[in-house]
Amino acid sequence: MQTENTAELNLLWGSLILEELARLGIKHVCMAPGSRSTPLTLAAAKQTKLSQHLHFDERGLGFMALGLAKASQAPVAIITTSGTAVANLYPAIIEAWLTHVPLIVLSGDRPPELIDCGANQAIIQPAIFAQYAKQINLPTPDINIAPQALLSLLDDAVCNQVQPVHINCMYREPLYPNEPIADFSRYLAPIANWQQQAAPYNQFASMDTGIMPTADALARFVHGKGVIVAATLAPEQQSSELIQLAQKLGWPIVTDAQSQLRQHPGAIGNIDQLLQQPKAKALLAQAEKVIVFGGRILSKRLINYLSEQNWKDYWQVLPQQQRLDPSHKPKQVWLAPAHKFAALSWPRSSQANWALNLVQFNDELETLYQQQIDNAEFGEAQTIRAIAKRQSDNHQLFIGNSLPVRLYDMFAPITPSSASVFTNRGASGIDGLLATACGVAVAEAKPTTLIIGDISALHDLNSLAIARSVTSPLVIVILNNDGGNIFNLLPVPNEQLRTDYYRLSHGLEFGFGAAMFGLAYNQVDSIDDFIESYEYAMTYAGPSVIEVTVSQNQASDQIAQIASWVKQH
Repeated sequence: MQTENTAELNLLWGSLILEELARLGIKHVCMAPGSRSTPLTLAAAKQTKLSQHLHFDERGLGFMALGLAKASQAPVAIITTSGTAVANLYPAIIEAWLTHVPLIVLSGDRPPELIDCGANQAIIQPAIFAQYAKQINLPTPDINIAPQALLSLLDDAVCNQVQPVHINCMYREPLYPNEPIADFSRYLAPIANWQQQAAPYNQFASMDTGIMPTADALARFVHGKGVIVAATLAPEQQSSELIQLAQKLGWPIVTDAQSQLRQHPGAIGNIDQLLQQPKAKALLAQAEKVIVFGGRILSKRLINYLSEQNWKDYWQVLPQQQRLDPSHKPKQVWLAPAHKFAALSWPRSSQANWALNLVQFNDELETLYQQQIDNAEFGEAQTIRAIAKRQSDNHQLFIGNSLPVRLYDMFAPITPSSASVFTNRGASGIDGLLATACGVAVAEAKPTTLIIGDISALHDLNSLAIARSVTSPLVIVILNNDGGNIFNLLPVPNEQLRTDYYRLSHGLEFGFGAAMFGLAYNQVDSIDDFIESYEYAMTYAGPSVIEVTVSQNQASDQIAQIASWVKQH
C-alpha cells in the first residue's frame, strides 16, 4: 500500500477541516490525548483562530464543550481518538441533541482494513451516536479527492446546524509527518482563492421563515382570560421582553426555573407551589388561552395544569421546530426567538388584569419562605435562596439536576437579579454537570456558581481537573446530604428499600478530593458560615469548593411541611 506522504496528507486534511470550522464560527476546540487523532491534534495546535481546551477524560471533555457552546452561543469542536474514547462522548451528545446545542465531534478512526479484524483500539464508529448526531463519514485522505469537495461537505454539514454533528476521520499510518512538509501546491490550486480569504468555501443563508401571526390573529388570541408560561429559555432569548408582553396584555406570566425569569419581581415565580394552593388553583382554572414560550418544564404541577386545562387556544413559541409537549395538546406552534415574538404589536386583552390576585398569593408565599426557610434551620433550600439573592447581572448560575434544581424552582426568592441561569435538562442526567459548568465559566469568564448534589459531584469528580483551568470566580457548592435524597420525595414502597437501593448513602466528604486537585475548599454547616464563605469565594479569581453538610431528611421534611401549609391557605 502506498504510504509516501500519507502523514503529510493526513495533516493537510486535518488543517483544512480545522480552518473551515473556524471560518464557520467555531471558536473553541476541546481535545483529549490520543494517537489516531494526531492529524487533527497537530492541525488544532497550529490553528490560531481557536481557543484550545484539553482534558484527559472524554466524558468530561464532551460536557465541557457543551457548557462552552451554551454560554458562547457558538458551535464547539471536540477532538478524540478512536475506540471507547468516542463512546465516552455519548452522554454529552445526547444532552446536546435534545437541547439543540451544536457540538462538532471530530473522531480519529482506523482505516477500513483495520476494522473488525482484531486491530488495536478499533471499533465501528460510523453511526455510533445513532440519531443523536448528524453523521459525516470521511474516507481516508486521498490525493484523488479534491479539497473543494472536502470543504463543501463540511459547509453543508455544519451551516445552520443547531444539533451535534459527528465527523468520523479515518487515517492510515504513518500519522506523524516528517519535516519538511510535502509540496501540495498543485493539489491546493483549485482553492487558491479560498486560501486568500477568511470566509467559508460555501456560504449558506440562515433558515428564518419569518412567519408571524397577523394583527387579526393576535386580536383574536388575546380575547379572553389568558396565561403566559415562560418555560426553558436560553439567556440569548432575552426573556425579559416577556414581562413587558404580560404587562401589555394584562395576563399573568408564570415562570419555570430555567426561564431566566424565575426571580423576576414582575412574574409569578412560585407557580409550582401556587398550584397546591386552593385559591390560586381555582383562579388559574378560569384561564381560556395560554401561550408557552419554550418547553421542557420542570414542575410536574405546571405540566399537569397545562395538560388538564381545556384551552380554547394554545400557542407555543420555540426557537426551532421541536415536539415539546408531553401532553400532546392541539396547538399553534410559532418558530421565532421569544423576544421577537413578544415585541409584536399586541393589543390589550379584553380580560386584562383578570388574575391580579395571583400577585398577592405569590407575595404571600415569598413571605412564607422568608419565615420558614430563611429564618429556620440550616438546610439546602436556605442555601439555594442565599445564593440566588447574591446574583448580579454579570453572574452565571448553573443549577444541578435532581434536588437542587427543584428546590430553586420551588423556593427561589423574588429579586431584581438577572443572572444567566443554565441547566442540563434535556436528558436530565446527573453526569457531567461539573464539567458543563466549567465550560460555561470559561466561555464568558464571568463569576459562575454551580449548585450540585453530592451524588452528581461524585459522578463527575475528575472534572475538578477542568475547574483548575478556570481563571474567573467559579464557586462549586456541593450539597452533601449523604446520598440521593431526591428519592425521599418519591413513593418508594418502604424505607428499607429506599435506603438499600435508592439513596445509596456513601459517608464521603469532598475535602480531600478538592485538595487532590489543588482547589480552595471550605466545609460549612450554618448559614452564616456559608454566606461568609460564599461571598469571599465570589471575589476569588479561580475555582473553589464549598461543601454544605446537611441531614438526609432536612430538605424533604421541609418541602412536606411547606406544602402542608400552602394547601391549607
